[in-house]
Amino acid sequence: MIEFAWLIPALPLLTFLLLIVLREKLKKASGYVAVLISGITFIVATLVFLQLIDVGNFLMEWSWLTIGSIDISFGILLNPLNGLMLLLVAFISFLIHMYSLGYMDGDQRFSTFFAYLSLFTSAMLGLVMSPNLLQFYMFWELVGLGSFLLIGFYFYKNSAKQAAKKAFIMTRIGDVGLLIGLILLFWQTNSLRFVDIYQAVTNGDMSGGMITLIAILIFIGAIGKSGQFPLHTWLPDAMEGPTPVSALIHAATMVAAGVYLVAVMYPLYMASSLAMMIVAIVGAFTAIYAATIGLVQNDLKQVLAYSTISQLGFMMLAMGVLGYTAGIFHLFTHAFFKALLFLAAGSVIHAVHTQNIKEMGGLNQKLKLTSAVFLIGALAISGFPLFSGFFSKEEILASVWAEGQYGLFIIAIVAAFLTSVYMFRLYFLVFHGESKLTLDKVKPVPMTMKIPMMVLALFAIFSGFFNTSWFGTYIADFLEEGATYLEGIHHGSSIWLMLLATVVSLGGIALAYLIYVKNALNQENWKTSGTYQMLLNKYYMDEFYDNTFVKGSRGIGLGFQYVEKYFVRLIILFIGDLVTTFSRTGSKSQTGQAQTYTAVAFLGLVLFAAVYMLKGGY
Repeated sequence: MIEFAWLIPALPLLTFLLLIVLREKLKKASGYVAVLISGITFIVATLVFLQLIDVGNFLMEWSWLTIGSIDISFGILLNPLNGLMLLLVAFISFLIHMYSLGYMDGDQRFSTFFAYLSLFTSAMLGLVMSPNLLQFYMFWELVGLGSFLLIGFYFYKNSAKQAAKKAFIMTRIGDVGLLIGLILLFWQTNSLRFVDIYQAVTNGDMSGGMITLIAILIFIGAIGKSGQFPLHTWLPDAMEGPTPVSALIHAATMVAAGVYLVAVMYPLYMASSLAMMIVAIVGAFTAIYAATIGLVQNDLKQVLAYSTISQLGFMMLAMGVLGYTAGIFHLFTHAFFKALLFLAAGSVIHAVHTQNIKEMGGLNQKLKLTSAVFLIGALAISGFPLFSGFFSKEEILASVWAEGQYGLFIIAIVAAFLTSVYMFRLYFLVFHGESKLTLDKVKPVPMTMKIPMMVLALFAIFSGFFNTSWFGTYIADFLEEGATYLEGIHHGSSIWLMLLATVVSLGGIALAYLIYVKNALNQENWKTSGTYQMLLNKYYMDEFYDNTFVKGSRGIGLGFQYVEKYFVRLIILFIGDLVTTFSRTGSKSQTGQAQTYTAVAFLGLVLFAAVYMLKGGY
């Protein structure tokens, strides 16, 4: 079956082409076609993954271009890392396709939505199966195109158009860094195949400075895709897309691509302590930065967006402190509970037609299932004991502690505490307290939306047990199989760290309960403070970018416009007038009189003879 792994990205691509061509004929049936093929893709991915467990690694390549002695190939690479990603992306995508049947029902562009969703899925699946950086980069850009189409799906809304453009431009900024790093790698190694790059690093074919430079440039690409500071501002704005899109982009797919990029290039990073430290510092800062913003946002999806940024920061922090398995493990668990939270949020929005949490409250009376699964997701992301996020977060903390990065450890602890606070602020304000809505008007949630949420809820609870010292470190063992550079860097658990993680999680939940349920603390003084306003305005990063890069670019453009108008244009006009003057003067000598032409010819002959004699003849 593994020889047919190429079907995994090919099937969604076929769905995209089919739905684009036949969208007028299929109409509502297009959703069922997309779900069916997405389900088949997941089955194929599962069968391939099960075979991969026995095989370990699989590579299939075909020659694409031959330039001199350099052969550029394309193909399929399967190993424990991308095998896990393949299964994860296919599974989450299938559930979101199913959920979209109910959420997007009645939309005029129903077929187009599923076509875009399939294109995005195909691009992401192709990305994780790429055996070289060139093929990876092509699918990387195709993922960007798919996200642009999905974020701007409601193109008739100006905010959606602006969000799509912002996402496309800001991720391209990061992609420039990735492209330069890719070019430098090719210059140094004469290859873009991952195995050749690993070999070049092992053999010491590149200097330490060059390795650091390339690693940092590649990380810039990961910063753009994974919404790390300072290229994070596109990600909250991406909430303008339909909620299933938010779940797909923010769970196991697009934003995870940046973490996957660092993971797939990990031998390069391990060869540079400076690059690793930069990854860790950026990750830690992003984690606490986004967590503080999430404390005060009032848009349901915006809070979850900043939550995603913060959790991606945790993953990058782990990657930067040799916590490879911890980072991938958290990516794995995060995919389930974040997809669950977004789908539950979509269920709320579908029912009450608002995203403002100030207009909600008491929804657990009408949306009992949604309330229950949202609670499960909130507990998981908060690191509540025995839920999936508890095990993956605790392993990240263990990795940071084991590396002796105590400053980053404190930052991670504070960020984990804030995560519990803002997630349960969200839960209490939406589902508890007095209702600000007429509950009789709350729409019921269809079964196609309920089933994916229930499945994800189970994984949000139990997926953490795939990598614990209690039942077996299956994920860590699987990832380390055949990867010699990962030997000895897995960090086990310790009782005191588990207790600390538990206290942090429960402390954040308790504080949110006191503030938002018991009203034990006065919030009004806090809301009038400058700190609150700064957090509410997201540290004014958008304003900063607008006043510097946006207005600065416009100013430069305006300056060049004046240079063109008053300098370049005047020169062109002067040259034109000069040519015209000479032309008119020359045309006056053309009188048509033969005697004049004879006189001029005779004068020329005389001048020629004079010059001839003065030079002394031939």
